[in-house]
Amino acid sequence: MGWVRAGDYEVALEDGTVVCRNSAGKRLKSVPAKLADDPAVSGLRQFVEWLDRHERACVADVERWMVRSLAVPADVVVRVWPDTAWQAVLRDLVVTTGDGTTGFLRDADPERGIGMVDLDGDTVRVAADEVRIPHPVLLEDLDDLREFAAELGVDQKIGQLYREVWHKPENPADARSVDEYAGGKFDQLRFLLGRATSLGYQVRGGDAVLPVLEDGRTTEAHVWLGDFDPYESTETGQLTWTGPGGRGLRLAEVPPVAWSEGMRMAAALYAGRSTETQEDAA
Repeated sequence: MGWVRAGDYEVALEDGTVVCRNSAGKRLKSVPAKLADDPAVSGLRQFVEWLDRHERACVADVERWMVRSLAVPADVVVRVWPDTAWQAVLRDLVVTTGDGTTGFLRDADPERGIGMVDLDGDTVRVAADEVRIPHPVLLEDLDDLREFAAELGVDQKIGQLYREVWHKPENPADARSVDEYAGGKFDQLRFLLGRATSLGYQVRGGDAVLPVLEDGRTTEAHVWLGDFDPYESTETGQLTWTGPGGRGLRLAEVPPVAWSEGMRMAAALYAGRSTETQEDAA
């Protein structure tokens, strides 16, 4: 953006920050306090705030597409591509198209179609109707893709390839819960509740809840937190899943993305547990 007059000064945006120079063209270390209420300065600062909200919204939308492995109309990708915030999030994600092409997204053009670097390292153009951003647990040869991404210098803004994933055992026990992350002690329930909400999880009826839409069906992962005095101590509970209508699922019934994301939630909650021992407290 160019320089804008603000009183006896000029202001502009540089890397998301309002900068200022005097009438002689000398850059100042900061914007003078007397310009705080100047319309040009306040307008630029409001614009920065809007850009920040817009960037966060783009990240949230694309991450939701990935977690759900949604089919996104190619026309949508083409339309948002010129927006630098959208492009920064979409660029270099692993995508698949209807004809089976898989690669790193590099361009989206209304005339030339979807541009990708395929898994052979070739740049290709695909006239696709839709693209999918697969959840990493669904990607075959994930370790090979990570190595290839490192060779290409890929920098994913939502961390698709480097998201922690948990693969469901081929023959899970005939049970309805996972205990791996149960028993994480918290000195006060409010600490665990705060951790759950800060990580973006719903809290409902004493549970941390994560709904996952997969193949048109919603599965919810649940971890017990507690529903008593928030100043009392608590422990993380078992990880369970429910299907439509709240029916409890056996582990064998849990689909792969819901399994991975549920385990990810349980691990993240457990990681915040109190590790102080009695000897440490003495």
